[in-house]
Amino acid sequence: MPSSRDTLAQRLGLRADSAVLLVALTHSSYAAEHGCTSNERLEFLGDAVVDLAIADLIVTEYPALDEGSGSLVRSRVVNEEALAEAATRLDLARYLRVGRGEIKSRGLQRPSMLADAFEAVVAAIYLELGYDAARVFVCEILGADVAIAARDPDEVDPKTRLRQWAEASGLGTPTYSVSASGPAHATTFEAVVTVNGEARGVGHGRSKKSAESEAARAAWEGRGDA
Repeated sequence: MPSSRDTLAQRLGLRADSAVLLVALTHSSYAAEHGCTSNERLEFLGDAVVDLAIADLIVTEYPALDEGSGSLVRSRVVNEEALAEAATRLDLARYLRVGRGEIKSRGLQRPSMLADAFEAVVAAIYLELGYDAARVFVCEILGADVAIAARDPDEVDPKTRLRQWAEASGLGTPTYSVSASGPAHATTFEAVVTVNGEARGVGHGRSKKSAESEAARAAWEGRGDA
């Protein structure tokens, strides 16, 4: 069951009894079971607000980035994995209202559900407090990610880099096995990446993708040890 929204509402600068916040935290599976409004329309709006806020930040704070580099930075920050990580940092899974089927299938672990919830929450801030407040919130949560991406916009993500190396070395395509532990709202994932039949890296994270990325990074850094 979702816990009290007071802490989250305070973190977002919203009232705990905000009707918009309640909708933002309502997955379509719960809405279908209880005949209420889901967060799908808010997710649609929040997607645009997040995109604008990050583009605004890049243009304002990183004048050295041209259009192409800025687009690469934005794509590395505004994507399902990154937004799911942002939702995890906010512990949004604890507050989401989801249907019984999603609970049984551990849907709260899915990056897509978490990313959508983050965008819906941003939309709630936008509707309640305006764009400036939404921009400040988005930049507070994702600003550090933008700064990292801006250092090297062309950097290849760890999984792609490992795959390119393994295939070029005649070792085939890396494979990943992932296990989960912990409660549904605070699940930790462990990923093991195997290259040419040998386990080459282990990673941990709050989403499957982040765990796989960490495993790929570990394998890449240790590729000369085998």
